[in-house]
Amino acid sequence: MDFGLVLQTDPPASQVVSLMKRAERNGFRYGWTFDSAVLWQEPFVIYSQILANTQRMHVGPMVTNPGTRTWEVTASTFATLNDMYGNRTVCGIGRGDSAMRVAGRAPNTLARLGEAIDVIRDLAEGREAVVDGNPIKIPWIRDGRLPVWMAAYGPKALALAGQKADGFILQLADLYLTEWMIKAVRQAAVEAGRDPAAITICVAAPAYVTADDSAQALAHARDQCRWFGGMVGNHVADLVSRYGEHSSMVPDELTEYVKSRQGYDYSHHGRTGNPSADFVPDEIVDRFCLLGPAEAHIAKLRALRDLGVDQFAVYDMHDAREATIDAYGSEVIPSFS
Repeated sequence: MDFGLVLQTDPPASQVVSLMKRAERNGFRYGWTFDSAVLWQEPFVIYSQILANTQRMHVGPMVTNPGTRTWEVTASTFATLNDMYGNRTVCGIGRGDSAMRVAGRAPNTLARLGEAIDVIRDLAEGREAVVDGNPIKIPWIRDGRLPVWMAAYGPKALALAGQKADGFILQLADLYLTEWMIKAVRQAAVEAGRDPAAITICVAAPAYVTADDSAQALAHARDQCRWFGGMVGNHVADLVSRYGEHSSMVPDELTEYVKSRQGYDYSHHGRTGNPSADFVPDEIVDRFCLLGPAEAHIAKLRALRDLGVDQFAVYDMHDAREATIDAYGSEVIPSFS
């Protein structure tokens, strides 16, 4: 199992770079960031510094979207980084939540997302693609490679990931839902004539390593990670509005907890203490995140690995960022070497 670190690009950028360097020293192979140009600093500028200051780490957004930048710009940006640092980028992509909504736009349709996946990959790998009706090829690309991993929750998005993406990003670590969604992606791959085993599975969620499993330690860890249930709740609320509260298309285990959700304030997006996450119960925090002593993390990660998860990406937005990176490096990652 590979490990990744997920950060927001809060200023100063030097701190983001420093944490990624620390992560690589501790055995993390992937460095991910949010991509929301209004809420945080521009990630692709920072990727250049991360790549320059690491030796093996692969970087990318978790996740970008087809609407923030034109597709040829996205492809050229990835290709430029790859040309400079040796094919060490991954394009995580989705419909766009905060990046689109904060700018006053709706998230992209799945049809547009599916088209963008093909076009961005083709252009970044030096092939011709059609953009807005015009055939385009980036002439300077040699030996380009860009894996495109798609984030998804709903049935149609999961099917699209199986049909087109090189990897599937699931932003929660609930064992039942992980199994359900991986099966949906792989079934779609089979139906599309693809090898389901060739799709990389990445689960991303907050991890908080405590000194013990006391009630006090776990309560603090939950409060530090409760924001995640609110962030996931944005996507779940979209699914409920589309399919209803009880639908065979979406498991109740995912949708039930958003009943008491009362809107969402993006100014606190992905941050500890987010007041828009006060509806998230402890049970959801425990299911969606990894909390407790290192041995509890190892046990849950082994269960995720048995379900087919290839990478666990740690959302490191809480009051123990360095300690979590170090604990994973000393106690968790060696168990999966």
